[in-house]
Amino acid sequence: MNKYDGLNAISKPLSRLPTYLSERVLEQIRSLTDYEPVIGIMGKTGVGKSSLCNALFQADISPVSDVTACTRGALRFRLQIGERSMTIIDLPGVGESALRDREYASLYREWLPQVDIVLWLLKADDRALAIDETFYRDVIGEQYRQKILFVVNQTDKLEPCHEWDTQLRHPSEQQQTNLNHKLQDIRQLLFPIHPVCAVSVKESWGLTLLVETLMHCLPREATSPLLRQLRNLYRNERVKEHAKTDFSHSVGGAMDSVIDLPFLPTALKSILIKAKETVIAIARSVWHFFF
Repeated sequence: MNKYDGLNAISKPLSRLPTYLSERVLEQIRSLTDYEPVIGIMGKTGVGKSSLCNALFQADISPVSDVTACTRGALRFRLQIGERSMTIIDLPGVGESALRDREYASLYREWLPQVDIVLWLLKADDRALAIDETFYRDVIGEQYRQKILFVVNQTDKLEPCHEWDTQLRHPSEQQQTNLNHKLQDIRQLLFPIHPVCAVSVKESWGLTLLVETLMHCLPREATSPLLRQLRNLYRNERVKEHAKTDFSHSVGGAMDSVIDLPFLPTALKSILIKAKETVIAIARSVWHFFF
């Protein structure tokens, strides 16, 4: 089964409508199934932006280096899985120099309106958050705070780093305590809208929870297309269920946008209203045809 079968199933409850109106509904739903998410990623040099993307998504994003930054400007990558695609905007790391940060500010402002969300990576052992705070306040501002998801990476480097459990691959009790303090400091300093996530890409720790949090932070229309790009390891039932629910709500929103058309005859509006819940239910049942 494919998306054409899915659209055909969705079209059946709309058969009583004039063709121009049913096609308008289907076009709205088709745009949801073809949506291409745009994910930004930012942070200081060496925080592991490319490594995180390579860990989460099925296609490699950009070269990874343990020594110097690989990305000096805003790099755009298009991930392609079958007919589905997604864009990663790899933004240059802040904190290299005051001059560069001023130059980068306009670059961030250019991209922020275009992304669905930005993963802002912070080093777990970095005590200097003044630059991040300044950027968050002056560049992100109130307008785009809802688009920022802070991710603390390299938690395996938190002191006492020698206590990291290498067998179970998770922090020791003392490391977890220190991490909790770190997360609390970030929340008090930056007042983020979304939960602050903590991961160790190197140890593959915390990535499942990050993905689940990311799905809750994305716009509804972006969750299902993004899920298709994730590595199978992170496409668990909770993530799939969330994506299905978001798709259902998005289809309902598409129906509402047609129902609310000005000058739509009352009789046609009534047919659309009656068909809405059926269309939503069918869209949910054929979700896997699209994604």
